[in-house]
Amino acid sequence: MRTMKLLGLSLALASASALATIAAAKPADVAAAVAATSTRSEDNVKLDESRKPAEVLKFLGLQSGMQAIDLFGGNRYWAEIMAPAIGKAGHVTVWEPNQFYGKETQEKFAAFQAKTPNTHMIVQPFEAISLPAKSYDFAMINLNYHDVYWESAKYGVVRMDPDVFVKTLYEAMKPGGIVGVIDHVGNPGDTRETVEKYHRIDPAVVKADFEKAGFKLEAESDLLRNPADDHSLLVFDAKIRGKTDRFVYKFRKPK
Repeated sequence: MRTMKLLGLSLALASASALATIAAAKPADVAAAVAATSTRSEDNVKLDESRKPAEVLKFLGLQSGMQAIDLFGGNRYWAEIMAPAIGKAGHVTVWEPNQFYGKETQEKFAAFQAKTPNTHMIVQPFEAISLPAKSYDFAMINLNYHDVYWESAKYGVVRMDPDVFVKTLYEAMKPGGIVGVIDHVGNPGDTRETVEKYHRIDPAVVKADFEKAGFKLEAESDLLRNPADDHSLLVFDAKIRGKTDRFVYKFRKPK
């Protein structure tokens, strides 16, 4: 009888665990989060037209209950959408290099976090990123991966090893974890020179960097491509700003 009770308890726990897993696997309600413009900053809402956040996050597979990290996310753009979309069971960590972290970012994020308790921010030196192992189901790097090849005395950005950055992220992802990388398309050539001159990067370089670290490229999307952009202008040039040709990669850490 005791054996039967233990078996029944075991089955009940297994069933509850399975139900919890199914619940957590529901697609995040991204469309509703994007549409809730009154809870998002006005400046960020203006970026929706060029970023297509609902379509991008659906493509990448954001799910309810995920533990997510937005790298270089100090402007709160993705956090404002992802935090409500993944629900109270989920959490969004924002990682920001201290070279990009100022008083305005600090104050605005503090106000945001006070209203959005399933978020927090990590601030670290760009060149010394450190993340907890096997902690995240989902990561976003939007228009910033190229910066790991950038150097700037003005902003205190020293020469870095991209392999170290990506390997740190690899170790921080849970098995099966998803990493979305969006960046401005750059032409083939010297990567550091291209980044310095245009703030763009050759998609083939990104693919090679992530695959070298152990990630698998699961899918890519043309959602943000713009054939009218010939990649010859700095991304901040008024002629192309907000309209650059962008690639969207979905990487996954193998289970």
